[in-house]
Amino acid sequence: MKKILFVDDSPLDHFILKRILNKYRLDYEVNCTADGEEVLEFLKQNRLNKLTLPDIILLDLYMPRFDGWLFLEKMRQVYPHLSKPLKLYVLSSSINPRDIQWVKKFEFVQSFIFKPITKEVLENLVGEEISDAEKNSTQ
Repeated sequence: MKKILFVDDSPLDHFILKRILNKYRLDYEVNCTADGEEVLEFLKQNRLNKLTLPDIILLDLYMPRFDGWLFLEKMRQVYPHLSKPLKLYVLSSSINPRDIQWVKKFEFVQSFIFKPITKEVLENLVGEEISDAEKNSTQ
């Protein structure tokens, strides 16, 4: 089963994501947390274990204590050492054009997605992931 890791301090956004996955039977295991620092530590410790690493990370930018910007900066050092490529998407309610531009400086970020996440957007993310897996299995 594919895995989504959602780093966000909003329980409502956690609920929305889980609800969409369940309602539309999108076959993903989802873990939600507000602790980006803990996620980075998990990624470091499990960098060689493809089975435990998530397939997709959804990241909020504005959280207390350890925000998404700090997560992205630290992820620069972690990402190259992961045993499989992860798809990282910034999921934010920010409409600041500077935020959108700044996110583009992180080469491992797939795209910037506006909250709240919708069924269509989630299906696209899941569809891309399935499509990539199929490509990799035929190579």
